Amino acid sequence: MAKPKLPEAGSAPGSVRKKAVAAGPKTPRPKRVKAAPSELDRLQGVIVASLEDDKAENIVTLDLAGKAMFCDRMVIATGLADRQISAMAQHLSEKLREAGLKRVLVEGANGSDWVLIDAGDIIVHLFKPEARTTYALERMWGEDLDEAV
Repeated sequence: MAKPKLPEAGSAPGSVRKKAVAAGPKTPRPKRVKAAPSELDRLQGVIVASLEDDKAENIVTLDLAGKAMFCDRMVIATGLADRQISAMAQHLSEKLREAGLKRVLVEGANGSDWVLIDAGDIIVHLFKPEARTTYALERMWGEDLDEAV
């Protein structure tokens, strides 16, 4: 009785996809490099100046370093109308690109109560007054949370 022949090393049976899954990832994913504090301060200055130029109201900056994994700082501001909020988002996106930020993502800029701008380690929320009151991000991420814990 003949013994069954085992496959040679490197020639596992199965589809190309199964082989790729069995082999695992080719290279490990690079870890996200946090921006230096001075770079964060510079970008935060660009953001706040842009919002002030566009007449944003009640601009609040929250330091989330150590509290959130998705960003180190959060900027929240209020605009009175959809057009103002859309213009603030567009101007801010342009100024961040001019400041050297390569990837700026904008969500909700087409006439909504809430626009989010993802500038890497800084997240910017632009609200209409009613939406800002409803979502209350300052309470969720602010100092009151630390005191309650």
